[in-house]
Amino acid sequence: MSEIKSICVFCGSGPGTNPAFAAAARRFGQILAENDIGLVYGGGSTGLMGECAEAVLDHGGFVTGIIPEFLTDREHMLMRSQKRIITRDLHERKRLMFEHADAFVALPGGVGTLEELVEQLTWSQLGRHEKPILAANIERFWEPLRALLDHMEKLQFIRAGLKVNLLVANRIEDVLPKLRAAARKVSEADKEMKTAEIERM
Repeated sequence: MSEIKSICVFCGSGPGTNPAFAAAARRFGQILAENDIGLVYGGGSTGLMGECAEAVLDHGGFVTGIIPEFLTDREHMLMRSQKRIITRDLHERKRLMFEHADAFVALPGGVGTLEELVEQLTWSQLGRHEKPILAANIERFWEPLRALLDHMEKLQFIRAGLKVNLLVANRIEDVLPKLRAAARKVSEADKEMKTAEIERM
């Protein structure tokens, strides 16, 4: 059984058009702080990223921001974060996010959020790690992705034995309980990615 001490949150650097997205990001940040779970995220202060991180900090929690050097101005690196890591590129950012987190949550976001989520799903699908991965399906945001995954499975591009292990929570309050339930089935050793795989990331 593994314990969740930190969660990596993928989400948009913009707020989106639905106020429910920002509200969910703030609420999740509060939940993390209240449960003494650290936030690992992309390091910016704008959009849903900023909403979630600021909420963690406002409620006494710990934030690790990991941001590539070329995005420090564009995404306005959050200087309040207790731990700030500036990376050379996106590849190093994602490697460090993986190393710092015990689980992954995707809030609504754009192409970058989708890419980060799908990459973790791919590594899990290929047996490289067993850290829980969850889509926070706020206002059914992730339904098109779920439909696409079902479509791929029906057409056998997602084949038997290569299941995509994506947890889904429609309410932000259900995210942490679902992650903890999944983590109870995973050993600490199974969370880790093989060194050779990490070096190629």
